[in-house]
Amino acid sequence: MKSYLICPVRGVDPATSEGFVRELEQSGYQVHWPPRDTNQVDAIGLRICRDNLEAIRNADVVHVIWNGESQGCLFDLGMTFALGKPVVVLELPPPSKERSFQNIVRAWQSELESGSSPRPGRIQAVLRQL
Repeated sequence: MKSYLICPVRGVDPATSEGFVRELEQSGYQVHWPPRDTNQVDAIGLRICRDNLEAIRNADVVHVIWNGESQGCLFDLGMTFALGKPVVVLELPPPSKERSFQNIVRAWQSELESGSSPRPGRIQAVLRQL
């Protein structure tokens, strides 16, 4: 089973997510971990985004560790949503009382678990029609 791990990269010690990677890999997942598996040398960041898009596309599931601040995580979450990939929350900021991305990700995971979410692939079909 292939996993893509959304996690902060810039300005964050990779050790903060390394334990999750180790646990996932010990559980049998083949994990794409951006600090290790995506070449981070890119002055603009466009190639990094494209490389991560391809890794998300190839993943069976996307695991999420988000600190509530990383813009790269939000970008990856958007690509994950557009690709209709299942998402599993590992770590998020606490829920907020108002609309927030942490609330969206939790609701998204709940929909997937309950089976009420659109089937993977449906979102891509809609996007192709636009």
